[in-house]
Amino acid sequence: MLELYHHGSSVCAAKARFAIMEKGVEWTGHYIDILKGDQFDPEYVKLNPKAVVPTLVHNGNVVIESTVICEYIDDAFPQNPLKPDDPYARAQMRLWLKRIDDYVHPTCGELTFCSCHRHIIGRLGPAGVEKFLEGTPGVSVTPEWRKRKRQLVEQGFDAPGVADKVRLHIENIEKADADLEQREWLVGDAFSLADIALTPYLNRLDMLGMDGIWKGRLPHLQAWWDRIRAMPNFVPCFLDYCPRDLTSDLKTFGTQSWPEVRKIVGI
Repeated sequence: MLELYHHGSSVCAAKARFAIMEKGVEWTGHYIDILKGDQFDPEYVKLNPKAVVPTLVHNGNVVIESTVICEYIDDAFPQNPLKPDDPYARAQMRLWLKRIDDYVHPTCGELTFCSCHRHIIGRLGPAGVEKFLEGTPGVSVTPEWRKRKRQLVEQGFDAPGVADKVRLHIENIEKADADLEQREWLVGDAFSLADIALTPYLNRLDMLGMDGIWKGRLPHLQAWWDRIRAMPNFVPCFLDYCPRDLTSDLKTFGTQSWPEVRKIVGI
């Protein structure tokens, strides 16, 4: 039995869902509302000490970290392989997975909290916000995520170092455009875990109303994004699982923040 603890807008949870769906594996979902603090429930923290999503449970075995989960799923179920056969292409795939874990994911977190999530969390009221911030483990998305998340929630784009993180995020998006210049997929000649890993981050920017980062600027990435969105599992995986109110909040707050992001990036 395959169980996934996930959230509708979490980029990491979406990555795991995408891999499971592309493998054609049956699964059961457990929804964790990370914007209300469900991830801090002691029973969930027993499964995932970082208090983040996703968490995979397969036949009683617990697997955490979205990149590890995706590789585990591909290893555990042989149908529809998501890794290139060629060793060099497989190495390039893993370099993209590392780039996303090391750079794209933490910078996406900063951009998302500054532009949108700080406003959603603010609805919890002063006591609720404090409870939410204090519930974060000392080591989570980054080694100092508890302290950093407080800065992002309280200061938004005025938090120290945010502009540098936003620029780093966009630099890695532009790297994808360069890699796609000569091929349809990020590595090798077929869709792989590298494409699965990048997709949630383009979707996050799109849902924030920030597709101007690539639209009219990065043609190879635009063509890739069009191919991704045409895949049968895209809408069920990324759009259908995101609650309507959260979809609306992402677009509303993201659109309001877009001028600030454009100013930072210089586009």
